[in-house]
Amino acid sequence: MSYLDNIRTFVRVYELGSMSAAGRDLRISPAVTSSRISQLEEHLSVRLFQRTTRSLTPTEQGKAFYGGASEILAAVENAEAQVINITDNPRGSLYVAAPLGVGRRLIAPLVPGFISEYPQIKVRLRLTDRKVDLTTEGLDLAFFLGQPEDSDLRIRKIADVARILCASPAYVAARGNPASGDDLLAQGHECLNLRFPGATEFQWRLQTPEGPKRFPVTGRYESDDGDVLTDWALAGTGIALKPVFEVAAHVRAGRLVEVARRTPPVAIQMACLFTHRRRQDPKTRLFMEYVIARITQAVRDSTITDC
Repeated sequence: MSYLDNIRTFVRVYELGSMSAAGRDLRISPAVTSSRISQLEEHLSVRLFQRTTRSLTPTEQGKAFYGGASEILAAVENAEAQVINITDNPRGSLYVAAPLGVGRRLIAPLVPGFISEYPQIKVRLRLTDRKVDLTTEGLDLAFFLGQPEDSDLRIRKIADVARILCASPAYVAARGNPASGDDLLAQGHECLNLRFPGATEFQWRLQTPEGPKRFPVTGRYESDDGDVLTDWALAGTGIALKPVFEVAAHVRAGRLVEVARRTPPVAIQMACLFTHRRRQDPKTRLFMEYVIARITQAVRDSTITDC
């Protein structure tokens, strides 16, 4: 087994915090993963991880080695990029994250076409509505909705995404159709909320005649999965704030209807996030350009009037 493979395995174990997760990610067995770490520790004559039956924690030596090991892998990738014709023969694994709705409806359907065009690239797509950390999770690229907090990362804006407040016909029949954000609050409507880590309150930013305004909404239902909110809205439990492209089919079919039309939600930015180093990686650049070219028009064309 090559020393570089051992280093690559160590980096994925460190980033994912689990031998089994790293093994699945690298498509090797847990036994091989453990063996590679043991070989590396034997070579370095140090313990890189403290292991128990329930946890895996990097030692101080492991933390120190991770920085250099990551630089080694980056240097190898950059060196390969110099000698590979990136238009004909790009290769390697690409780690991409996206919100559930964006990933399922816009990005995942494009992956087979991308791999068909670049068959030696392996796309590892992770879908989650939680905030991701590109550095610690070893990601090359992350798509997102909203405004990122980390100013040290590079941002490529894709489009402004229209959003809609929607509920089922059954909910509207039972509770009424609020005309505005003020009605949402005054009439005590059940608002379905997307929970982000660290969130202490929920505010919906709506467009009023006086300009954008934040409305502190409440409700008994919340989840960190946006598709769960859609399912709850379809079940008649309350009102959801959703990107139009996620619920357009339901609205067109009459399963959901728009509410509070006088104060529609302010559009939200869709963009992708990457580090400066990752932007230089041919795989990252190719995938980003491939996806953006194909979803930009679809997102821009997805408006409330289409519904």
